[in-house]
Amino acid sequence: MEREVQFIGQSSPFLDAVERASRAAAVRRPVLVIGERGTGKELIAQRLHHLSPRWGEPLITLNCAALPETLIEAELFGHEAGAFTGAVRARAGRFEEADRGTLFLDELGTLSMAAQERLLRVIEYGEVARIGASRPVQVDVRIVGATNADLPCMVEEGAFRADLLDRLSFEVINLPPLRAREGDVFELADYYGRRMATELEWDRWPGFSAEAMAALEAHDWPGNVRELRNVVERAVYRWGFAEEPIGRIVFDPFDYPWRKAPAVKAAPMPVPVPAEPVAVAPAPVREAAGFGDALAGGSLRAAVDGFERRLMMEALECHRWNQRRAAAALGLSYDQLRHAMKRHRLSADQVPEESAR
Repeated sequence: MEREVQFIGQSSPFLDAVERASRAAAVRRPVLVIGERGTGKELIAQRLHHLSPRWGEPLITLNCAALPETLIEAELFGHEAGAFTGAVRARAGRFEEADRGTLFLDELGTLSMAAQERLLRVIEYGEVARIGASRPVQVDVRIVGATNADLPCMVEEGAFRADLLDRLSFEVINLPPLRAREGDVFELADYYGRRMATELEWDRWPGFSAEAMAALEAHDWPGNVRELRNVVERAVYRWGFAEEPIGRIVFDPFDYPWRKAPAVKAAPMPVPVPAEPVAVAPAPVREAAGFGDALAGGSLRAAVDGFERRLMMEALECHRWNQRRAAAALGLSYDQLRHAMKRHRLSADQVPEESAR
């Protein structure tokens, strides 16, 4: 089944980023797309190209991190025959291939300083000189760069040219991570689940159980949409009951009972140094009143339960009884918080329903 690329989501941060890309598409200026891995930077680059006047011309993609530093300039700018060892014939670079179209430079922050300098010249003068060539050629290319690096911080550290960043940052589109896209986990999980069920030729889509969906929504998704797609499609593929809601989610396929823990390097034993004898004053005797006050006449278990209940109440009230946010603040999963609320008889009945979710 062919995997189509689509924009799925309804959260405000996501829709704002897509709208900004749509508005920038018609302008013949460079655009930077910033976002974590798996947030859809290449999809934004495709949108910028296909909604622009250049939509009928080439869209050329180059992952700058996939090539060694010695080859990146030859890939970008091309080379003449005999320019270096192994250059048996002349070859056009990505800039020449993208002439009148769009060049998408993924992982832009990994470019060497030499490649950055030549890239700056292309942007300023519209000229590309192949390695080993005596004359430059004119190109008309729109550049879209993408990275998950902090380019202004790299400029301060001397790892990225400030003048190049000024040229590239006419528009900067920041893609939100999935954890910041409230409500989009359900939309994406349902979309990828239905698509996988169709690929497996199921008669109908049973959906996810309430527990499985709660686990999906509580996950932090460090790999964002790409990770979610893999998790959802794996869950559907492994589920053997096409008529029942998906009830088991495996977030880490490498987690199995007999997996060896990574070896921990032992710290070197410190060399004992003889110390001079020091007079030690006798420790003051603690009064038993503090211990009695802590227990307040009850058992240790009751004191611990009371302290845990107060912490949960403070977290829930601080987050206006939004249980998912309160669970994150306490370092718990959503299911763990719900179980603890039931044990402590905490109820959100006194607050509006939408605030207690």
